[in-house]
Amino acid sequence: MEIERKYLIATLPPLAGVLSNNILQGYLAIDDTHEVRLRQIGPDYILTVKVGTGLVRQEHETVISKQQFSLLWPAVNDRSVSKVRYYLPDDISVDIYEGPLAGLTVAEIEFDTVRASDSYIPPHWFGPEVTSDLRFKNRSLASAGTIPSIDQDISKE
Repeated sequence: MEIERKYLIATLPPLAGVLSNNILQGYLAIDDTHEVRLRQIGPDYILTVKVGTGLVRQEHETVISKQQFSLLWPAVNDRSVSKVRYYLPDDISVDIYEGPLAGLTVAEIEFDTVRASDSYIPPHWFGPEVTSDLRFKNRSLASAGTIPSIDQDISKE
């Protein structure tokens, strides 16, 4: 089970010396409640299936070989994102997107329980929460290839 909240970043904290990884992520299949994605995180390759929408979703990950990743990657058909992920204290991950999504920076926080998520108070450097905004889901960003305007109405799940 994955319990995760997502925020835009108002002011990026200092990241010098913070552990990070380059991430290449592409989508093999997407529908309203399912996604199948490939992900390269540094030297690791992962096939992930996510089921559900919103704050709580099922997530199944399988480590695959570089060869399997390379064979499957063409099926992504340009539905991909590239980003650098920084791992901060308190289970905060900051993603700085690259390529067509350059300029987009988000924070994600995973929780052990819904209760912990409900009681979470974000730090001052977080901006608006976009957990339920479909436009800021990685699968939507990968498909659209552009940064959504925060001034638009939020498309909730």
